[in-house]
Amino acid sequence: MGEEAAPPVDLYARREGSGPPILLLHGVGGNHTVWNQVIPLLAPQFSVIAPDLRGHGRTPTPEGSRFTYAELEGDVLQLMDHDHVPSAHWVGLSGGSLLALRLALDRPDRGRSLTMVSGAAYADPHTRAVAQRWAETLAKEGPDAFALRLLKDLYYPDWIEDRLDFADELREQVKHQDFGPAVKWSLAMQAFDERSRVANVRLPALIVQAMDDAVVDASHGRILRQSIPGAQIRILTETGHMVPVERPRELTEAIATFVRSVEARRGNPSTG
Repeated sequence: MGEEAAPPVDLYARREGSGPPILLLHGVGGNHTVWNQVIPLLAPQFSVIAPDLRGHGRTPTPEGSRFTYAELEGDVLQLMDHDHVPSAHWVGLSGGSLLALRLALDRPDRGRSLTMVSGAAYADPHTRAVAQRWAETLAKEGPDAFALRLLKDLYYPDWIEDRLDFADELREQVKHQDFGPAVKWSLAMQAFDERSRVANVRLPALIVQAMDDAVVDASHGRILRQSIPGAQIRILTETGHMVPVERPRELTEAIATFVRSVEARRGNPSTG
């Protein structure tokens, strides 16, 4: 890929459950807590690992990091080595789904399956424009205007209207968060483009796409299903970009059913 890669960094991770390992990868500007409603639902059947990627949550930013996908891959593989996980089911949200796709392409030997939530094979002009709008809003109008922009872009309108307390919490969180690492990762993501390789994915794949995603157009879900051999797709209506937050039960059901089927084909119907 020709990307420069700083040395791996030790990732903070939440770990729960036992069974076949599932690795949950958050998106740009997020952290492991985006999976808070999903983890307890998966943990009774699976060993769940939800890291904070470099510069996010409780994981520090390594000096000189450019947040390339090569660096992010190295961090995840080091985490798997640390936890003695030879292979895992990779589940990624948004920018984390791009990371999961890269792992599936570059290190299929370390993967059991690939699940992409609100993902794509490349950063298209629409997604790049959304990211640019976020950066400009934060720089020119400040954190509160930025938080309001995030609420509008990331969540289904009716969902937010019914959860004004959640909106207030996000606005407060944004005031205290350092978005420098997120900006760097977003910049690195601008060049992400695996359209020439996506058909080479050989791991079992599940695509979860929200029809009302204002960040990643819903058409990407269909493109991924058509591009990845044998891929399955689950489409959620009246749902925005943040599927694990808005629809945790439906997402968990889709992941669990898919992973159980993969494990059964591997000859491990109940354990990994």
